[in-house]
Amino acid sequence: MDMITPAAAGLAWHFDPELLRRHDRPGPRYTSYPAAPHFHDGFDAAALEGAITASNVTARALSLYVHVPYCTSPCFYCGCNRVITRDRSRGEAYVARVLREADRIAPLFDPAREVIQLHLGGGTPNFLDAVQLRALIDGLRSRFRFSASACRDFSIELDPRFIAPPDIAVLAELGFNRASLGIQDFDPQVQQAINREQGVAPTLAILQACRAYGLRSVNVDLIYGLPRQTLSGFAQTLETVLRERPDRLAVYGYAHLPHLFKAQRQIADSDLPTPEQKLALLGLAVQRLGDAGYQYIGMDHFALPDEDLSRAQRAGQLHRNFMGYTTHADTDLVGLGASAISHIGPHYSQNPRELPAWEQAVDAGRIPVWRGLALDADDELRAELIGQLMCQGEVDGRAVAARYGVDFDSYFADGLAALAPLQQDGLAEHDAGIVRATERGRPLLRLLAMCFDRYLARPDQPVRYSRAI
Repeated sequence: MDMITPAAAGLAWHFDPELLRRHDRPGPRYTSYPAAPHFHDGFDAAALEGAITASNVTARALSLYVHVPYCTSPCFYCGCNRVITRDRSRGEAYVARVLREADRIAPLFDPAREVIQLHLGGGTPNFLDAVQLRALIDGLRSRFRFSASACRDFSIELDPRFIAPPDIAVLAELGFNRASLGIQDFDPQVQQAINREQGVAPTLAILQACRAYGLRSVNVDLIYGLPRQTLSGFAQTLETVLRERPDRLAVYGYAHLPHLFKAQRQIADSDLPTPEQKLALLGLAVQRLGDAGYQYIGMDHFALPDEDLSRAQRAGQLHRNFMGYTTHADTDLVGLGASAISHIGPHYSQNPRELPAWEQAVDAGRIPVWRGLALDADDELRAELIGQLMCQGEVDGRAVAARYGVDFDSYFADGLAALAPLQQDGLAEHDAGIVRATERGRPLLRLLAMCFDRYLARPDQPVRYSRAI
């Protein structure tokens, strides 16, 4: 196998608004391949049990993802799977059901397999109070073997509006060492338009508490393209956040899809920035993060050069799954809770998206599988190729294809033809089987990956995706 140097090592984002404007189009985010819309209900609980049994032969470590769907108020920009309620007592019943789901799943795994990664997402995971959260983590620890390794990642998404600095001490005591804070934009006009008003000082106090209580990494989420957003207001948000030097930042583009997400109908089209203004907001973020010394990881993610994501990328060990970019590549992912997705060996499975359907399955003592997919050899080959492109910005296609017993140039003739226009615009290179994004092309990794996605060419399965930028 030819050795290649990761193209991503130390690269910044080369911001070219004209190229982005010309090539921006909808496509998967490739947290999986095939993308979740291609899962089907022919994959059931028995198929998941078989996948877990087969995976025990590998002795891979485990990653746990727990979805907490509750939010106390709707953020109008949100497209996540969530349930709006102010009844915090509902968290107790939800935790009990998650643990009953774990009762069915955990015994299927070899008890020697350690949980090296845990992530709580939502919704709002800190909707759970300290008692409920402790019951959840202690319950999972009693059902799975949690790793004591210093390199374990136990992370949680936090809404800073509903947590106080002393609460971070509880998270640290429970073993969390990473946190992700949703900020989006500090501009009061933007916050009012998206129904998410939060003060600067209380939010930064949570970030500072994460550091004070020993969490080793803090991520901040920002969004560009929101209603009433301006360059001057977003510049102030960036300046305020960057003074705190978060270890990671995610700068997402707002996707306005009111026909899919009811809450977005509260946002007036006239309040949204124009496409040119949205690109300018992104350009501002890219410039400020680059000037501040952040390494561009891929998609919408940035990290300090000595952060674990940056180190993993430089070492060619970065991985991407439903939790985003991660340093733990060689794991099986176990999803618990409503809508959660598992990735066990060459199999995906997803729990029911709607909370009542998930509750009904758990209460009936069933493993709550709604749909899934068993990957065939072609899926596995393309998943590996696309995964390397998304994480490293390049892939040795011939080496990957050889492992599957096919000739890269002939097998991917259609994909290489689709790549040609990107090459002509200086976004991609192809030399002796090595496909890589140029510095100008790294913001459009999704487009390179789409060249090798056979599902996009299937007219019988039309799927709507968000735009690349």
